[in-house]
Amino acid sequence: MKPSAQTLGLLLVLAWLPGAFAQQIHSNDIKAERTAVENRSLLISAPTGVTLQDEKERATIARKIPPAGVPLPEASRQSLKGEIERIRKQLQKLSSEADHADIEVLLKAVTFAIELDEFYSPTDLGKANALLEMAADRAQSLKRQKRPWESEKGRVVRGYYSSIDGSPQPYVLEIPDSWDPSRPSPLFVWLHGRGDKTTDLHFIYQRMKSPGTLRVDNALVVHPFGRHCMGFKSAGEVDVLEVVEQVQRQYSIDPDRIVLMGFSMGGAGVWHLGAHYTDQWVAMSPGAGFAETAQYNRLTPDRYPADFEQTLWKVYDCPNYARNLLNLPVVAYSGEKDKQIQAARVMESALAREGHTLKHIIGPGMGHKYHPDSLAEILRQMNEAVKQGLDRQPSRLTFQTPTLRYSKIHGFQISGLREHWVDSRLNVRYQDGAAQFETENVTEFIVTDPRPLETVDIDGQEVGISGNDQTLVFHRDANDQWHHGPLPYSGLRKRPGLQGPIDDAWLRPFLVVKPSGKPSNAQVASWVNFELEHFQDRWQALFRGTLPVKFDTEVTQEDVENKNLILWGDPQSNAIIRRIMPQLPFHWDAKKVVLGDDVYNAENCVPVMIYPNPESPNRYLVLNSGPTFREGHDRTNSLQNPKLPDWAIVNLETPPNDTAPGAIKASGFFDEQWKLQPQLAKSKVD
Repeated sequence: MKPSAQTLGLLLVLAWLPGAFAQQIHSNDIKAERTAVENRSLLISAPTGVTLQDEKERATIARKIPPAGVPLPEASRQSLKGEIERIRKQLQKLSSEADHADIEVLLKAVTFAIELDEFYSPTDLGKANALLEMAADRAQSLKRQKRPWESEKGRVVRGYYSSIDGSPQPYVLEIPDSWDPSRPSPLFVWLHGRGDKTTDLHFIYQRMKSPGTLRVDNALVVHPFGRHCMGFKSAGEVDVLEVVEQVQRQYSIDPDRIVLMGFSMGGAGVWHLGAHYTDQWVAMSPGAGFAETAQYNRLTPDRYPADFEQTLWKVYDCPNYARNLLNLPVVAYSGEKDKQIQAARVMESALAREGHTLKHIIGPGMGHKYHPDSLAEILRQMNEAVKQGLDRQPSRLTFQTPTLRYSKIHGFQISGLREHWVDSRLNVRYQDGAAQFETENVTEFIVTDPRPLETVDIDGQEVGISGNDQTLVFHRDANDQWHHGPLPYSGLRKRPGLQGPIDDAWLRPFLVVKPSGKPSNAQVASWVNFELEHFQDRWQALFRGTLPVKFDTEVTQEDVENKNLILWGDPQSNAIIRRIMPQLPFHWDAKKVVLGDDVYNAENCVPVMIYPNPESPNRYLVLNSGPTFREGHDRTNSLQNPKLPDWAIVNLETPPNDTAPGAIKASGFFDEQWKLQPQLAKSKVD
């Protein structure tokens, strides 16, 4: 008879206890040593003078989240790995086309916990075995061509494969007993708070064993994982959106009755996901959290970072999108004594500047916690919005953004800006076949709203329309006159999903391309090795996935057409960099990097950059960079923002650390045609 998860867990605990707590004091040191040298799979060939020992002796960057736990005894480790391998072999015998994500998320959770030392107490072994028991049971069901968990009620662990990196990512549903699968149901999306130790294993087990904050009888509640602990930004943002899509595919969900809620880190996620993707939600309620960067971190101008980083705050700082929140019911919550009431106060001020009063429920006497009466009132208001449903063809809309990354609301999308990072607006009024648009800093916008139009007024100018196109495009010429039709400019230009900065590359499918040749300079080779491996470690530990990696010689045409290419190395070592170099806005050879009027020594300087791929203009290429926020920014999710703009020159004489890949000698944004801006080419940081 197969032992239960509880029995296996007890046996492993007994095996673990004698040495576990003696090992605890050493666990952080052990993990720090492993971080940079355990997995050498990304090492490139180096010129003479750079040895593997040189690489091992490089300074490591200490991991902050998730923290290292107590290392498992070898017997316990092998027992878990053996069970994982047994289940994987069983899956391999099943149809290769079957979706195994509901099982793979369980196996990945335990695998990562083993590899990254994410066991924090003896009872965590029981958690691992509970997940493996569920995985084994599901594999047995698949063998019988059954998937019983898909019709279960209560708390149900599910999984999907991320479009970004193909990794299995978990989510957990709470399905009430009263749920009728034949009728479309409302969906409440709940974003969890920060938990530095709440990795896949612990997130799944918590939701398996304990109900969440919300008690909703008339709807499904879904708990996205959000890629662990990044404030539901970056890949965590995509996780929430893909979980909602996945639930809609798997269950009968009313798309006009999806509510967004969360608390603490989850409240911050609600602020930005609500402001960025306003047309996805019928209502939203952020609890506590943060809404911007500078005030939340109590930064004063004398402590502000470089100008480009301040500009990049606009990616996630919600006051820059405040007008979007006028389009749906928003009910904020704060505890009366909670310091994080600051976020709601900031948004109160931002909305007041737009002539709107934020609904803000304050829990009397409460710290960082819901008052039960307050939560009941919030749910009442959310359910009232659910009853009314989402109006997808409102007569009035207001939209605000500083970037084309977030450019759409209902049937309208801004597709061209005069200048990025400037407040840009599109106001819409529809009435009886007449549309009136008011714009700021907009050069092109698209209308896919299906309502018929007879007259169009843009910024006080009547614009004629012709044809029966369901999609209408309007553009502004150099004389500020509006026309029906797209911008006539045929070259590169920034547009939605192709506007930068560097970190924008991780929001779509990507492929890391490592060089098969030798870099021409020893210092460059050493730095590329270190940063590549740092990228790999960080993607696994924080982003909870495995990097998709190929050599430059292995990249296919399909890869080029469908993925953002993250190119590492220099023109001498990476064949793709060498091939496209003539089409990039700078020059790089073995001796120098030339950017505009500036020349840098190629022996100790490396360009990092995002740019439309000349061989696939709808996809990015990135040179020599992973996500630009690093371990030093993980102390608060409010600092996990982009740290580099569209391009930068990194001086390697300053070693990589927990906040930067080296000294930033120069940096800047490309203009709206992806051209170098001369004034920014000289924005050096010495």
